[in-house]
This record gives sequence, C-alpha cells and structure tokens, in this order.
Amino acid sequence: MASQEEKRARFKKLAVYRTNQVLKRLKVLGNCANRSAYEYSEEEVNKIFNAVEKQIKYIKAKFHFPKKPDFKL
Repeated sequence: MASQEEKRARFKKLAVYRTNQVLKRLKVLGNCANRSAYEYSEEEVNKIFNAVEKQIKYIKAKFHFPKKPDFKL
C-alpha cells in the first residue's frame, strides 16, 4: 500500500501536469477570440464560458465534497 508521502508526491506530480495541460488548452481556446480569423456571437461566447465555468464548479466541488455519503436508516 502506498504511503502518505507517496500519495502526496503522486498527487502533486499529476496535479501540476494536468493543471498545466488545462491552462494550455484554455490558451488555445482563447485563440478563437481573434475576430480577423473567426466570426462568433456573444451568445456563442457565453455558451462556451458557461460550460467551462459549470465544469470548474463541478470539479471544485469534488475536492471539497469528495463523495456523497451512502443513504442509511
């Protein structure tokens, strides 16, 4: 079984890597803001960011409330 230190090191390694990947992909998404290359509406932009923000809230909640307790009587 993995020790607390091993779990912590694994978390840090994966969290840094995955966070950097998310940030890179967001930067790429930001390239779509170039109006000389793309045409888009305010409604489309709102849909994109509503989806992104909804997913961020969902994932953040998983860190604060990792598992719903099982129902018991």
